[in-house]
Amino acid sequence: MLTGSELLAKVKELGDVGKSEIVRSCGYVSTKKDGTERLNFTAFYEALLEAKGVELGKATTVGKGGRKLSYVATVQGNGNLLIGKVYTAMLDLRPGDEFEIKLGRKQIRLVPVGADDEEE
Repeated sequence: MLTGSELLAKVKELGDVGKSEIVRSCGYVSTKKDGTERLNFTAFYEALLEAKGVELGKATTVGKGGRKLSYVATVQGNGNLLIGKVYTAMLDLRPGDEFEIKLGRKQIRLVPVGADDEEE
């Protein structure tokens, strides 16, 4: 897949060909399970915008359904405090990972077991 100045040069070189051909020629193609070709328009357009200097938000700032993450958790009616899947994915946490619970004045810190609690 072409990126940066190579991508811009290829798009300019191709000129007036169809969108599908441009995406294919720039290498934004994958193969489906059934063996057919899939054109990755979204990846192509994101790379094109980046090559032109347009910064899009990072994937980690968007939660379910494209909502922006609020970085706020609410205590549920049963007293549980739920941290969503997007947040644990951002930290690459896995089932079974253990944390020490550090309580302070009106705050809770979760520190991975065996880690220095000053790490970020």
